[in-house]
Amino acid sequence: MVDAPSRRLLGGLSPAAFLSRHWHKKALLVRAAIPGFEGPVTRDELFALASRDDVESRLVQRIGSRYTLEHGPFRKTDLRRLPPRRWTLLVSGVNLHSDAADALLRRFSFLPWARLDDLMVSYAAPGGGVGPHFDSYDVFLLQASGRRRWRYGRQRDLSLRPDAPLKILRHFTPASDATLGPGDMLYLPPDCAHDGIAVDACMTCSIGFRAALYQELAEAFLDHLRDSVDLAGRYADPDLRPRSDRSRIDARMQQRIARALSGIRFDAATIAQFLGRHLTEPKPGVVFAAPPALSRPAFARRIARHGVALDRRSQLLYDDGRLYLNGDDIALPRAGRAALCRLADQRHLSARDCASLPAATTALLHDWHRHGYLDDTA
Repeated sequence: MVDAPSRRLLGGLSPAAFLSRHWHKKALLVRAAIPGFEGPVTRDELFALASRDDVESRLVQRIGSRYTLEHGPFRKTDLRRLPPRRWTLLVSGVNLHSDAADALLRRFSFLPWARLDDLMVSYAAPGGGVGPHFDSYDVFLLQASGRRRWRYGRQRDLSLRPDAPLKILRHFTPASDATLGPGDMLYLPPDCAHDGIAVDACMTCSIGFRAALYQELAEAFLDHLRDSVDLAGRYADPDLRPRSDRSRIDARMQQRIARALSGIRFDAATIAQFLGRHLTEPKPGVVFAAPPALSRPAFARRIARHGVALDRRSQLLYDDGRLYLNGDDIALPRAGRAALCRLADQRHLSARDCASLPAATTALLHDWHRHGYLDDTA
């Protein structure tokens, strides 16, 4: 059953209809997707995040037709001294540092958590923007305050300007034009060219999705295999004979090495384990702080009264056989399986759920609590 907030967010479409008609296919403009929306953070809070060295931030300024790019952290005093026009501050992963931003990200729960990436918030002075460009992933652009004009559309020519510090299109031929106010939202599929210019001082929330290059996945998978490969023996050539072509790599050496390396094996289970770990690996800079020590019985009593929730930085996924949390995995236990899957899907368990958990499941949650993976504010 589709809830009303999801339909409103998608302009009256059900998630199934949105996925069928728009996802990866065509843009969707939704007026008043979130009525009365004011954004998850204020300008000052965004500036404070941009001043931290554990937060990714960028500053883009436009001087005529030329763009400049600086990477944070930035001093808040320097941000306040910026000119009155034509600059944009972009802060990535705001959901990792703000409960309100995380709650906004979770509004998009009609899409799999494994595909959801992060919430970026940008603040732009009038005339500010990052130039016409395209993203290689799906994105929802939700206006938080002020107004931003978006020109967008599919185009075949995606060549880039060679002299720009950003990936700016050499030629831009938009097909649509819309100015978004607070609560309005624009969905764009991958490779859809777009350019957003602030009409007045404004903030925009960008909900982005994972779309890793297969090359990146292959490299990460090989790193995963490195931890499990165990090839016995050492190279030896007891049949070696004198040769005049001393610089030639002998075919028998190649064959011996090939036989040894053929011992590296992987199967569907190996790929599934890699994928679960890879998709739940915390973002760089994420550190989980252990809460005050709480005994297992005290923890069990506490969650039976208040329930339990995942920390906003935790990613919990599962497949048919395993449970994946923050880059690690365990076999999905038979006892408590339904509750653990519900925790992954809904990111919380009620007090009633927790009161009836098997002892082994409570012990597992207690271990996660000790590592800081659960929300300790309940």
